[in-house]
Amino acid sequence: MVGDLENAGEQMPESMWAVKPWWCQPWSILLTGVSIPAASWLLLHRLWITVPVVGVMLVWWLLFLVLVPGQYAAAVREGRLG
Repeated sequence: MVGDLENAGEQMPESMWAVKPWWCQPWSILLTGVSIPAASWLLLHRLWITVPVVGVMLVWWLLFLVLVPGQYAAAVREGRLG
Protein backbone atom coordinates (compact mmCIF):
# COMPACT_ATOMS: atom_id res chain seq x y z
CA MET A 1 0.00 0.00 0.00
CA VAL A 2 2.76 2.45 0.89
CA GLY A 3 4.57 1.57 -2.35
CA ASP A 4 1.44 2.46 -4.29
CA LEU A 5 1.36 5.90 -2.69
CA GLU A 6 5.04 6.49 -3.36
CA ASN A 7 4.65 5.60 -7.04
CA ALA A 8 1.46 7.63 -7.47
CA GLY A 9 3.41 10.87 -7.90
CA GLU A 10 5.35 9.39 -10.80
CA GLN A 11 2.13 8.55 -12.64
CA MET A 12 0.37 11.88 -12.03
CA PRO A 13 0.59 14.49 -14.81
CA GLU A 14 2.38 17.72 -13.91
CA SER A 15 -0.75 19.77 -14.57
CA MET A 16 -4.06 18.84 -12.99
CA TRP A 17 -5.84 20.27 -16.03
CA ALA A 18 -4.63 17.30 -18.08
CA VAL A 19 -6.94 14.98 -16.11
CA LYS A 20 -9.97 17.28 -15.87
CA PRO A 21 -12.95 17.09 -18.27
CA TRP A 22 -13.72 19.97 -20.66
CA TRP A 23 -16.29 21.51 -18.32
CA CYS A 24 -13.70 21.79 -15.53
CA GLN A 25 -10.96 23.60 -17.47
CA PRO A 26 -9.75 27.13 -16.64
CA TRP A 27 -11.56 28.64 -19.64
CA SER A 28 -14.89 27.12 -18.58
CA ILE A 29 -14.43 28.24 -14.97
CA LEU A 30 -13.66 31.79 -16.14
CA LEU A 31 -16.54 31.82 -18.61
CA THR A 32 -19.00 30.61 -15.98
CA GLY A 33 -17.61 33.07 -13.44
CA VAL A 34 -18.26 35.96 -15.82
CA SER A 35 -21.59 34.70 -17.15
CA ILE A 36 -23.37 34.20 -13.83
CA PRO A 37 -22.81 37.73 -12.46
CA ALA A 38 -23.56 39.20 -15.90
CA ALA A 39 -26.82 37.24 -16.04
CA SER A 40 -27.64 38.37 -12.52
CA TRP A 41 -27.18 42.01 -13.49
CA LEU A 42 -28.95 41.73 -16.85
CA LEU A 43 -31.97 39.93 -15.39
CA LEU A 44 -32.36 41.69 -12.05
CA HIS A 45 -30.54 45.05 -12.25
CA ARG A 46 -29.96 44.82 -8.50
CA LEU A 47 -26.49 45.74 -7.33
CA TRP A 48 -27.11 44.31 -3.87
CA ILE A 49 -27.63 40.88 -5.45
CA THR A 50 -24.94 41.08 -8.14
CA VAL A 51 -22.11 42.22 -5.82
CA PRO A 52 -22.37 39.15 -3.54
CA VAL A 53 -22.60 36.94 -6.64
CA VAL A 54 -19.36 38.51 -7.91
CA GLY A 55 -17.79 37.90 -4.48
CA VAL A 56 -18.74 34.23 -4.58
CA MET A 57 -17.31 33.92 -8.11
CA LEU A 58 -14.03 35.52 -7.01
CA VAL A 59 -13.72 33.08 -4.11
CA TRP A 60 -14.54 30.23 -6.51
CA TRP A 61 -11.83 31.42 -8.90
CA LEU A 62 -9.31 31.73 -6.08
CA LEU A 63 -10.08 28.22 -4.92
CA PHE A 64 -10.19 26.42 -8.26
CA LEU A 65 -7.75 28.47 -10.35
CA VAL A 66 -5.09 29.28 -7.74
CA LEU A 67 -5.18 27.19 -4.57
CA VAL A 68 -6.18 23.75 -5.87
CA PRO A 69 -3.76 23.76 -8.84
CA GLY A 70 -0.98 24.95 -6.52
CA GLN A 71 -1.66 22.17 -4.05
CA TYR A 72 -1.82 19.63 -6.88
CA ALA A 73 1.54 20.78 -8.29
CA ALA A 74 3.09 20.66 -4.81
CA ALA A 75 1.75 17.15 -4.27
CA VAL A 76 3.15 16.01 -7.62
CA ARG A 77 6.56 17.55 -6.87
CA GLU A 78 6.58 16.03 -3.40
CA GLY A 79 5.60 12.64 -4.77
CA ARG A 80 8.37 12.75 -7.36
CA LEU A 81 11.01 14.02 -4.96
CA GLY A 82 10.00 11.88 -2.00
